[in-house]
Amino acid sequence: MSKSRSALRLPDPSATPRPKSGALRSAVITGLGTLTVLALAACGGNSGAATGTTGSSGDAAPVSNGAAQVKVTIQNVDGKAVCVLDHSSAPAGPVSFEVSNKDASGVSEVELLSDKRILGERENVIPGLKPSSFTVTLGGGSYQLYCPGSEPENTAFTVTGSAASAGNSVAEQLKAGTDGYAKYVDGQVDSLVGAVDELKAAIDSGDVNAAQLAYAKARPFYERIEPVAESFPDLDPALDLRIADVQPGTKWTGFHPIEKDIFEAKTITANTKALAAGLVGNIAKLKSLTAGLKYKAEELANGASGLLEEVQSSKITGEEEAYSHIDLVDFVANIEGSQQSFEYLKPALSKIDADLTNTISAKFDEVTKALDGYKDASAIGGYKIYDAALKASDAKKLTQLIQSLQAPLSKIAEKVATA
Repeated sequence: MSKSRSALRLPDPSATPRPKSGALRSAVITGLGTLTVLALAACGGNSGAATGTTGSSGDAAPVSNGAAQVKVTIQNVDGKAVCVLDHSSAPAGPVSFEVSNKDASGVSEVELLSDKRILGERENVIPGLKPSSFTVTLGGGSYQLYCPGSEPENTAFTVTGSAASAGNSVAEQLKAGTDGYAKYVDGQVDSLVGAVDELKAAIDSGDVNAAQLAYAKARPFYERIEPVAESFPDLDPALDLRIADVQPGTKWTGFHPIEKDIFEAKTITANTKALAAGLVGNIAKLKSLTAGLKYKAEELANGASGLLEEVQSSKITGEEEAYSHIDLVDFVANIEGSQQSFEYLKPALSKIDADLTNTISAKFDEVTKALDGYKDASAIGGYKIYDAALKASDAKKLTQLIQSLQAPLSKIAEKVATA
């Protein structure tokens, strides 16, 4: 966590906020639990249009209990992992996707995308587990089902009809964008709850290797929505404070003392278990605080830019993950979170300033492609360990890459605020 904070600033509904530097404080809470939870457990952006279907029926999905029902089966076919839809289209309205994994261990995640916006997702779908599902309300149009690691990764999905229109005015589209982003945050927090539960279970079992893997798995969910989490000044320090930022007399809690135990000392103590239990409790509190939040368009814009500042202030320097050195995992998650903020604004922003929107889209593609070069399937978290040698050779290049994106991205807050 960086000391310098920007991006989304939201009030704590349970206490009077203590503003931080440059904070925005104008988010409106309209009542907890008012959002429809769509289980948007998002996990990472992607790029690329749909490239085809995989064994799906052209018939529209049947409607049951008010929602179209689509089954997605991840399976191994002739040695290749594929995602098979039983129906490739549905009528406009609520659509439920039931996801199961028959026997393909290389694919464990399914996302439904509109352009590059993550509308719904289910992850940790591994062979042997019961099917899980998510439901989204869709208007007519073209969508993509994204299964990272399958062949092909993208499958087209069509919705017919005109329900759930977001409206045509800029104001209506900005409203739809912020509503969608709120659901995205809900999904990230839901996934974070499950991920820290898994981390606690690994720590309680005394398995250091499993705890390391669980730690790396949990971090991206937090990093994608870090501006939102940071908006709760009484909670964020308990979750993500680095040792250098701990005030005298304050107990160090959250992710990073756990990181130190399991990556540097490689030992699980009674204190490590207590820290894990505390982390689970504080993430549950984060979930209660973020449920029902509403956002303004400029808050999404500031958050998108703020996440890039986080990359430059603590990820590129290697300060964030000082013991695990999985800074690139956080780095990528910050970029993904930033892009989702942008994508939810994009329909309106395209009307406000089409050239700027196209420039930012192209820059996100450029950054994503560059980061793909750092993937390492053998490393914890799936990206190269950000050690001293990599930092020395690549930090400047990464900084320039992020700055080239942040420059145009920093312009959108004023654009949407004055639209």
